[in-house]
Amino acid sequence: MAGDEFDLSGRVALITGGSRGIGRAVALALARRGAIVAVASRKLADCASVAAEIRTSGGRASAHACHIGEPAAIEAMVAAVEGQHGRLDILVNNAATNPYYGPALDMDLASWQKTLDVNLRGYFWASVQAARCMLRQGKGAIVNVASVNAFRPMDGQTCYSLTKAAIVNMTQGLAREWARHGIRVNALAPGIVETRFAAALHQDPNHRALVEQLVPLRRIAQPEEMAGAVVYLVSDAASYTTGSCLTADGGWLA
Repeated sequence: MAGDEFDLSGRVALITGGSRGIGRAVALALARRGAIVAVASRKLADCASVAAEIRTSGGRASAHACHIGEPAAIEAMVAAVEGQHGRLDILVNNAATNPYYGPALDMDLASWQKTLDVNLRGYFWASVQAARCMLRQGKGAIVNVASVNAFRPMDGQTCYSLTKAAIVNMTQGLAREWARHGIRVNALAPGIVETRFAAALHQDPNHRALVEQLVPLRRIAQPEEMAGAVVYLVSDAASYTTGSCLTADGGWLA
């Protein structure tokens, strides 16, 4: 393979949940490799801030408001990205929710439905819409951000964990179906990452100390440590990788 197989110059990448945490780190990393980045999340102002950060560093980026729990909003987002940039090469499904933390016996159906609507239906419908764009160019790469909870559910996170397990299975199914079209689909399973989303797991000093003792690397990850894995999975360096789930968990599942 000639040249830099990690070079993403000219490719258009859409990152959902791209305004903070892992999504922001991924957006910045893809931009550094030359990608044109479309940053999406519910709040347009937050997306615009990340897009401005990318442009200040010499990259190209756009901001898009989208609630991943709403199928029509997903369709509008993908259409807007393709309309503005002329193509869509990369989708990183990262936007997720976890509205309930606690015993399954006490969970209400509204929280259950919201979790499935965003974490599962949202990922699926965004993948379908993106793949329809990628079909027109005969190539594309999708990364679904799952979780180590897909393989070992943590206490109080049964519903969230089952959606992440389903995402890994969905990744495999779509990878098999779309391989003939040149579209690769992979997943990333982060461990505990220091983000606002996972604040309940790392802000309490006692809980944090316990978690750090359970992780072989003895620390919680930073969002930037997930970005390199995504760069690999969407790049030509992973041209023969599809249907895989790459774990970045500090040894949690070892």
